This record gives sequence, structure tokens and C-alpha cells, in this order.
Amino acid sequence: MTKTPDTLRIAAAQLNPTVGDVKGNLALAREARRDAARQGADLVVFTELFISGYSPEDLVLKPAFVASCMAAIEELAKDTADDGPGVIIGTPWRIEKGNQAGLYNAVAVLDGGEISTTRLKVDLPNYGVFDEKRVFDAGPMPGPVNYRGVRLGIPICEDIWGDLDVCETLAESGAEMLIVPNGSPYYRNKMDVRHQVALKEVISSGLPMLYINQMGGQDELVFDGASFVVNADKTIPIQMNQFETSVTLTTWRRGDDGWACDEGVRTRLPDVQEADWRACVLGLRDYVNKNGFSNVVLGLSGGIDSAICAALAVDALGEERVRCVMMPYRYTSKESLKDAEDCARALGVRYEIVPISEPVEGFLSALSTTFEDTKEGVTEENLQSRTRGTLLMAISNKFGSMVVTTGNKSEMSVGYATIYGDMNGGFNPIKDLYKMQVYGLSAWRNGNVPPDCLGPSGEVIPQNIIDKAPTAELRENQTDQDSLPEYPVLDAILEGLVENEMSVDEIVEKHGFARETVERMEHLLYIAEYKRRQAAPGVKITRRAFGRERRYPITNKFRDRKA
Repeated sequence: MTKTPDTLRIAAAQLNPTVGDVKGNLALAREARRDAARQGADLVVFTELFISGYSPEDLVLKPAFVASCMAAIEELAKDTADDGPGVIIGTPWRIEKGNQAGLYNAVAVLDGGEISTTRLKVDLPNYGVFDEKRVFDAGPMPGPVNYRGVRLGIPICEDIWGDLDVCETLAESGAEMLIVPNGSPYYRNKMDVRHQVALKEVISSGLPMLYINQMGGQDELVFDGASFVVNADKTIPIQMNQFETSVTLTTWRRGDDGWACDEGVRTRLPDVQEADWRACVLGLRDYVNKNGFSNVVLGLSGGIDSAICAALAVDALGEERVRCVMMPYRYTSKESLKDAEDCARALGVRYEIVPISEPVEGFLSALSTTFEDTKEGVTEENLQSRTRGTLLMAISNKFGSMVVTTGNKSEMSVGYATIYGDMNGGFNPIKDLYKMQVYGLSAWRNGNVPPDCLGPSGEVIPQNIIDKAPTAELRENQTDQDSLPEYPVLDAILEGLVENEMSVDEIVEKHGFARETVERMEHLLYIAEYKRRQAAPGVKITRRAFGRERRYPITNKFRDRKA
């Protein structure tokens, strides 16, 4: 009879898989297992759907892809015949026969050269950025897994977030600890939420928990890692790094009161501004690198939005992979020319000036007969923006650079952006940051350099850019406030409308704003939906990012008005 162990060493593999790269993810898992073996681990745990990358979305509806994932799991299982650490790893899993026939979000337990068992996700999320019910079947309520004499409960991500009492069921059926593979994306203050969820389940089940979370960017989502352990006494003996990959050994010991994890890594979690900045950097870096771009290009106007995007790009990729282009017209001020040059010099990027007078005048000349006897206005202003967008896309086509687009959430909310102009681009690192957050993060970055950022220290966004009144410079003496409320007011209105789905009356009562101002911003928010549908993807930072979470119809006659 095998003696029940009193010590179990579990390596938490907080890594950065790539969706669809089954071969690469398998190689990553094998290297992590070798690392875990060198550390003396008995078991290495990977994150949710690791072998496919998370989230694969409709890719899992392709039978050949699922077959490739399952074959990779079988290959990895053979590696465990070497008496080294066993493996718990997330994968899509198809069952062809019996009552459980279907496609599942699963974990496979690998040991002794074979797939010893699988566990299937019970609670499929269908809210926010998640849409698992349309691609996966729900698994049955799981029982514990006997791993080398220790009964492990393995709920998968939402299984601890929902209301199905999966953890309590596992405890009642004999589980001794909980190991939770996660694909939990970042939003502001998410770590507080995760700790609360985990603590609630530890208290209700009476079992300690290893919470292991994916790291890396996937389209709009950023997975920030920050895996941790909560013991049954509600202490947190392990807190892994946020926004960094690692394979971290945790040591568990059986006592009279059950299993507990020894004190180990206790990293400092970033504050809100640092976390937001690093999320934007990680999202941009992984989008560029995972999609095979060698460098990026962006228009540097001398304004705050393009300046912060340039700084984020340098932090993500390094100065040698960032190209900035100033495209002046007759309304571009000397101040903007100086500010753009100062920003480029501070960041060390390649910088050039490409005037747009000739192409803009060419368009106006071509349209002169068509536009005869009409008043000059927004159309002519938009020609400037669209000319700049065309030039950036030409540079992208010629040199293979991805265009970074630079509109913030305040502007994207109310349509203060030109479609096929300044909205051109492949990715937007500040898409989910409101204007005042852009200002706050810019000031913060001038005094801080996060550990995983490649840019220089010191003032990388000139103070004059932060201090001056924002303007698109599409006509003489233009400022953003000619068309919009001051940004603190606009952002407060938008936070109510977008983040909290408040009524116009509620916003007016809370802030004391003029009702007509709130109504006008609501109207602009609704009519700009068609622009947002065509906007580049960008990093999710808030709880309600456009596109993935806030999905409104384009054709929409509703307005919140008094009868």
C-alpha cells in the first residue's frame, strides 16, 4: 500500500501561451516542466486552456484544432513516464461517446506516462468578455482527483466565481486542497476582486487554494498573472508577480488540520496607475509580437494622446522599433512642432516630418467642382485627418510597420475621431482609458519606470504637452472644448452612461450637470456606435470596454428623455 505523503511540492506555471500555437504552447509546457523538475516539484500546474491558448473563441469549433490540442496532451503525457513531476494542464477536450459526448473546457491530469484523468468545467461564463456557452458543453459536478495519494479538487476558473458551489461539493466528496487554473483577464482593481472570491471559497469549503492565472496579451484582453495561495486560515503565503511570467515552487505540508502552504514568494503588487500602465504595455507588446510585426509607426501630433502612445510603444518594444511621424498642415502650431520633436527626442525614437499641404490641397482641388457653393466646415477638417491616416497606412504597407492608433475612450465614446483618418491603425493601447486617465498616467510615467518597460527614465512626455489645452488643430484656434464639455465633466458623464448604465436623471442629480449637456453626450454616445464597430482593437482596462463587453446596436432610436 502506497504511503500517503506529508509534503507536496507544486510548481505554479504562470506563463504566456499564444492562441492557436499548439506546437509552441507544448514546447513552453515542456520547458516549464523541466524547470519544475530542477526545482524538485512533484507536480506542475498550468492555466486554463493552456495548450490552445485562452481564449480560443470559435477556433475550438474546428475539429482539426481540437484534435491537435488533444494530440499535444497525449505527447506531453508520455513525458511524465520519466518519474518527474506530473502535470495538470488546461485543454479543449472532445468526448465522443456516452452521456458526456461533447466539447469541453477541461484539464488533463498527466502522470506515469499517461493521461490519468480529466476534469471538465462546470460553470461556463456568458457575460462581459466571456462567451463560453456557445462553444463548450458544461461538465458534470466534479469529484476530487487522487494524485499520488493526495485528493485534489480542480475547479476551473468560473467554477469558483459562480453560484454552483463547486468548491463545497469537492470538499464534501473528500478533496484536501483546491487547485484552480484560471484565464482571468485584467481590469482596474481586479486583484482585490480575485482575492475576495478566493477567500470566500476557502472559507465555505474549509480547504486551502492555489489560484494559478495566465499571463500575457490576447487581442483586447490582458491576463496579468498574479497567481497566489490562500491557506485555510485565510492567510496568503504566496503572491506571485503581476505582469511577469514565472514557474514558482510552492511547498505544501499536511498537518493535523489538513494541508497548508509554506511561506514563499510575496511580491509587491503594483498600485492602480502602475498596473494600468503595465497592462497597456503588455497588451501592445504581445499584439505586435504575436502577430509578427517587426516595428510600429504612429502619428506624433504634439498632443497628449499620441505622446502617451509613443511612450507606451517604446516601453513595450524599445525605441528602435518605434517610428513617429509629424504631419503638419497650416493649422499646426509651432508649439505642437516643438512638443512633438521634444517628445521624440526624449523617447529616442526615429522621427520625421511629412507635411500634408500638397495632398490636402490636391483633394480640395479634385473636389472643388463638387463642393462649389458649399460652406467650408467639418468635411474639410476631416480631409486633413484622412490624409494623415492614408500616409501612415502607406508607411505601414511599404515597411511592414503596424500603425498604432491613438484615440482615448472619451473621444471614442462621443465620436470625436475621424473614421478612416486618425482611427486608422492595427491596435490602440489607450482605447479603454478616459482622457483624464491619460493625463494622470502621463504624469505618473514621467516619474516612474516599471520593471518590464524598455523606455528611458525621466520626463518622456514633455510637461507642456500635459499642461496645454487639448486641440485637434484642424482649424484656427481650435480646442476640444469648442465641441465638448471640459474633460473632467465629460468623463464623469461617460462613467455614468457607459460604466454604470445610469439614467440621465441620475447623472444630473449626482453631479449637478446641466441636463441638456448630459442629454447631448448621451446622443453622441449612441450615434458614434458605428465608428466604434470599425475601430482597431485595444487594451481592456475598465470593467466595460467597448466591443467586447458593451455591445449596443448601431441602429438605435432610444434616448433617455422626459416625456
